[in-house]
Amino acid sequence: MPTQSTAADHIRDLGAYVTASPSSFHAAHEAARRLDSAGFTGLDELQPWPVAGTPGGSGAGKFYIIRDGALIAWVAPADAGPTTGFNILGAHTDSPSFKLKPKPTTGKLGWLQAGVEVYGGPLLNSWLDRELQLAGRLVMLDGTEHLTATGPLLRFPQLAIHLDRSVNDGLTLDKQQHMNPVFGLGDPADADLLALLAGKVAGASVDPARIGGYDVVIADTQTPAVFGAKGEFFASGRLDNLSATHAGLTALIAHAASALPDGAPIAVLAAFDHEEIGSASRSGASGPILEDVLVRISDGLGASASQRRQAFAASFCVSADAGHAVHPNYPERHDPVNRPVLNGGPLLKINANQRYATDAHGAARWARLCGDAGIPYQEFASNNVMPCGSTIGPLTATRLGIRTVDVGVPLLSMHSARELCGVDDPYRLAEVTELFFRTPA
Repeated sequence: MPTQSTAADHIRDLGAYVTASPSSFHAAHEAARRLDSAGFTGLDELQPWPVAGTPGGSGAGKFYIIRDGALIAWVAPADAGPTTGFNILGAHTDSPSFKLKPKPTTGKLGWLQAGVEVYGGPLLNSWLDRELQLAGRLVMLDGTEHLTATGPLLRFPQLAIHLDRSVNDGLTLDKQQHMNPVFGLGDPADADLLALLAGKVAGASVDPARIGGYDVVIADTQTPAVFGAKGEFFASGRLDNLSATHAGLTALIAHAASALPDGAPIAVLAAFDHEEIGSASRSGASGPILEDVLVRISDGLGASASQRRQAFAASFCVSADAGHAVHPNYPERHDPVNRPVLNGGPLLKINANQRYATDAHGAARWARLCGDAGIPYQEFASNNVMPCGSTIGPLTATRLGIRTVDVGVPLLSMHSARELCGVDDPYRLAEVTELFFRTPA
């Protein structure tokens, strides 16, 4: 069973994980902190790695790496060999937001403002009139890196209805003109947003004059909450896609703590960065990070190039990303037959044009896993006039040739500053993921 023994426990822990993870860098480091507590060993990509498992020994190899805002963790059974397959849960740590620009301290008319640009595809109006924070990493001139998070600092203030009487007939937001958050009063010449960020680094004294670069985004600060007539809803920022990252993390930790069956696959959690902007980075799913790790694991097990290809052929990837639940106020935007609901179980995402990587074999395996785990699942397909987005699934399948199925937690308000899911679905995703980690193809 997952580390959290009930759906209520799981959703509380998901809320704690989201709160600790206002940026992709925080999400990777919070995952690493939890893995450290569970006996995993963090590895340095610049150093030789230990053998992936302990062949002939009594224990599994439990390791992880962090590359920028991405994390890959794995459990290699003691009997793993050169052709042992990989069971991979792929997710991502980033979410649609706004990213701090160069020369970020701006303002006019007595207001201090932050210069930001849009990151991914946020639902712009959902970010208005909220208490927001800046969070991410500062990189010093000597290459050292510090995480920073300000707590409540900024707000995108909406224009009062008295000054725009037609606002309820249609709100149009210009990304340059209107999406400039305020963070104080005064003259920008007398303020320094980077100094403020440097002052929020925990446990270190950071000289803002020594900051060489930064990757800093805006995140909501409202506490995640369970609500509804029967406590059936969960609202939080960054459910796309920390809901799946957290499910994979808790499942991997539980898997590592249990007795592994003979012939178990190598279980892998791959939490990529930059999915919301196309995944084309060294830490994204279009980059080499997953292949780099799998090759080094295979090398540690003594695999030849041919044996590595055998291992990849015996592997399977579950691409877990948020999906759409049917919206009661916009039913015409959904497929007329396939209409997932909250708490109806995780989604199996299907698209004829391979925007999702699910095929018949993948669908059948997902059905078997859910049946063996005793949990329901729901099929998702788009309305034909509403093209769907995509995920890391097709990218992973294309790069590595590993059969992949796309699944996820159903949401309302996807890409909002605050999204909505059911309290049961993230836990069910963790349950089936734990079973997946130990079940050979």
